[in-house]
Amino acid sequence: MRLLFFVTDLTVEKANYTTYRLAVSALSRGHTVYHMSASDITILSDDRVVVTATRVPKSTYKDSISYFEDLLNDGITEQLELPDIDALMLRSDPSLAQGNLSWAQTMGIQLGRIARKDGVIVLNDPEGLNKAINKMYLQLFPESIRPKTIITQNVDDIKEFASHLKGDMILKPIQGSAGKGVFLVPKNDFANLNQIVKSLSKEGYIIAQDYIPEAAMGDTRLFLMNGEPFKYKGKYAAFRRLRQSDDLRSNVHVGGTIAKADITEQMLAVADSLRPRLVMDGMFLVGLDLIGNKVIEINVFCPGGLRNAQKLEGVDFSKGVIEALERKVRSTSYYKNPWYKIQPATL
Repeated sequence: MRLLFFVTDLTVEKANYTTYRLAVSALSRGHTVYHMSASDITILSDDRVVVTATRVPKSTYKDSISYFEDLLNDGITEQLELPDIDALMLRSDPSLAQGNLSWAQTMGIQLGRIARKDGVIVLNDPEGLNKAINKMYLQLFPESIRPKTIITQNVDDIKEFASHLKGDMILKPIQGSAGKGVFLVPKNDFANLNQIVKSLSKEGYIIAQDYIPEAAMGDTRLFLMNGEPFKYKGKYAAFRRLRQSDDLRSNVHVGGTIAKADITEQMLAVADSLRPRLVMDGMFLVGLDLIGNKVIEINVFCPGGLRNAQKLEGVDFSKGVIEALERKVRSTSYYKNPWYKIQPATL
């Protein structure tokens, strides 16, 4: 299998990202793995699409750190046309989709659309990603699994919404990720509300949301594959994120810590209610952020943290993802490359 990873910008990626753990796993199983940034696309005058892709010089690596070092420093660059590859994984980072790179996310979606026309398996599905271009995607799912929410730029609407909440309120931008621009507004305390709304509205619409008290205990990241909770070797790909006492966010990159997740029947029921839409939208790998029985966010562009789940559960979840990808490629009869016809049936 020839596998291509699309990211926003290779030069700002990090070796411990899920993308490179997946790449190491794919390489170890005998596949050819390429990487590209959003800026590495050329559409020729005859409408052929050529990408400048980079691969590592060796066939095995002990970890993603040495892999990523070789990729950046000693990588082999090739010009590929889309029919040359079997699978394209779109993993653009929404937190980078701003400023000078605001175009990158939609360019990945367009590349995915073209690749799919050329017979390439594209994950996650570009049409599904287009629906999920911002946090409004969550509104397409059952109301019962979402915190009480309004989306607006009007401060009076937000005040009216807050007046009917039993507790505090969360404000956050509709665009972006990684916990950026999240504010807690205490019950009946609107002293700074005008300033917060003014600041957030510069970036677009604002999500006002009922604060879930259980958030003080952190949240749970549960990975879903093809709409189902991702379980490999008897373990769920999941972990808890525990926040610092002085920070609303439980994201690891802002000081949050991790712990083993206790996947409850309640969480599995929530995941089951999401499955029909996720399957319909072609979401192969998704990171679900849960607090209690509510979904806070659905991460579909570059769900990360598999290393945290692996560390806590002692299971190589990256290998499980690649095995599932292999099955997808094998089940698609129109692929030109014969590699899947000679692989063991246990793959």
